[in-house]
Amino acid sequence: MAISTENVSSAGEEVTPLATDAEPTAGAPAAEDVPDPKRWLALLVLLVSAFMDFLDGTIVNVAAPAMQKSLGAGYSAIQWIMVGYQLAFALLLILGGRLGDIYGRKKVFLIGVAGFTITSLTAGLAQEPWQLVVSRIAQGAFAGVMVPQVLSIIHVTFTTAKERGAAFAMHGAVSGVAAAIGLSAGGLLVAWDLFGLDWRLIFLINVPVGIFGMIYGSKVISESKAPQALKLDVIGVVLGTAALVMVIYPLLQGRELGWPTLGFVSMAAAVPVLGAFIAWQKHKTRKDSSPLVALNLFRIRSYSSGLGVNLAVYIGVGMFNIGWMLYMQIGLGWSPMRAGLTSLPFCIGAFLTATMSVMVLVPKFGRKVMQIGALVLIAGLLDFIWVAGNYGSGAESLHLALPLLLIGMGFGLVATPLPLVVTSEVPAEDAGSASGLVNTNTQLGFAIGGALVSVVFFAGLAGNTGAAVDGQVPELRKELAATAGLSPERADDAIAAYRTCMVERSRQKDVAVTPESCASVPVLQDKDVAAVLEAHREDATGVSFAKSFQTLMWAFIGMSALVILLMFAIPRQLMGQGGPEGADEPEKPKPAAV
Repeated sequence: MAISTENVSSAGEEVTPLATDAEPTAGAPAAEDVPDPKRWLALLVLLVSAFMDFLDGTIVNVAAPAMQKSLGAGYSAIQWIMVGYQLAFALLLILGGRLGDIYGRKKVFLIGVAGFTITSLTAGLAQEPWQLVVSRIAQGAFAGVMVPQVLSIIHVTFTTAKERGAAFAMHGAVSGVAAAIGLSAGGLLVAWDLFGLDWRLIFLINVPVGIFGMIYGSKVISESKAPQALKLDVIGVVLGTAALVMVIYPLLQGRELGWPTLGFVSMAAAVPVLGAFIAWQKHKTRKDSSPLVALNLFRIRSYSSGLGVNLAVYIGVGMFNIGWMLYMQIGLGWSPMRAGLTSLPFCIGAFLTATMSVMVLVPKFGRKVMQIGALVLIAGLLDFIWVAGNYGSGAESLHLALPLLLIGMGFGLVATPLPLVVTSEVPAEDAGSASGLVNTNTQLGFAIGGALVSVVFFAGLAGNTGAAVDGQVPELRKELAATAGLSPERADDAIAAYRTCMVERSRQKDVAVTPESCASVPVLQDKDVAAVLEAHREDATGVSFAKSFQTLMWAFIGMSALVILLMFAIPRQLMGQGGPEGADEPEKPKPAAV
């Protein structure tokens, strides 16, 4: 897709023309129309680096229990090992994208890869919890510098719609593959304990990959930056970062801190700070045309509507990612390795539809493809709800294969084209800023989705647990009398204590913590009684988690329905996507004015 100086967006608005260093001479191809001969090699480096980041986003969650045991870390430290990365990553994305526009996307990308590699090494060598926390926060910061360059370099390097679509399709497929591999590889690496490294290998494996990215990337990636000289908007960075911290931190830590009033005050106070940020961006645009975020991008219909759809999609995905792992690992009691391997149908489904969606279907049929994808996603969620309700604590990996496959296929059809949709009409000089905002939007969606897990999943878990135990009472009375020899009165006392223990256990932030009520009641310590109750405990846990997971999936279905409606705001056909004949070919250069 060539960039014309007279492009008009599908909303009827004039698109900002790209600045060029010089007008092409008559008959000579414009510089931006000349394909980069090393573009596919550069894409390989970009995808490997993106894979490294996507992998780290999931693999650490699976290996967290092994880290806690090895380092003797407290629960709060383990939370910061995960949350610290997410927070630093989200805060640096917009700044990282703009730094690429100003100082050169290749240069900033290589700095990000180098920092990510070094902090992966320090994380793998950490001997104390605080060392791992610091390394993870720094790793997230460098990821925030590295990741925006991936989308922006793809955007400016591939000049035709067909090639750009192929590049974005590969990027989407890599994200799905990395997420699924992270879930399974984390469990495998910890279980195998290769070279006696235990969990450390999940970080150290990034080192050779990062070195490859730095060496090979320096040779094959072409440098690009905004054509006009931009200045770093320091005040914009401060205001934007403050607004993000005030929203994202309370969302990430809300459940762990017990949803304090201060968190809600912080999120409410973020609104005027965001207002000040927008006002400052307008001022910077008038003053020197160097805002941190180019607000004119929001006048492009595909960009503003695409961001709305992207946020809604990842709120739902954020809920699902946490919910299904809770259901499999705690509700069903599966090992991290089994839970990860069970997730592979999702990866396969996403891989099957990702490339086809971006390269063939969306360019030809537009937003309808993504709306159909949302319906496929809903079908998979409904199937998952049926499986959880029908099998409860007896669900097997095979039962989850079809719903996960459908959810993966729907995700590939909906989420994979979104980066291309959002950035399709973005001027090249704002590619970094736009890409940073897309990634920040995604991380905000994940944070909101994670917070909704606390509201939707855990809020009803205690009630579901109590109901599950109540359903076991008749059978428990019989078994306690026959096996443990308890009288009806003693059996009722044991059942009441068991119910209290189970409900309080479901309210714990750390599932490894045993509530006082489970250890202080003498009748629960009797071996025969404990044996009877333990057999029922797993079933009650599975049933209660299945019920809570079903509620969470209904919320995801509601979010998916919202996605379908929001997609009507996206232009039917994007500029250069399935439009006039020859849209996939670079435009013919116009003769220079004489």
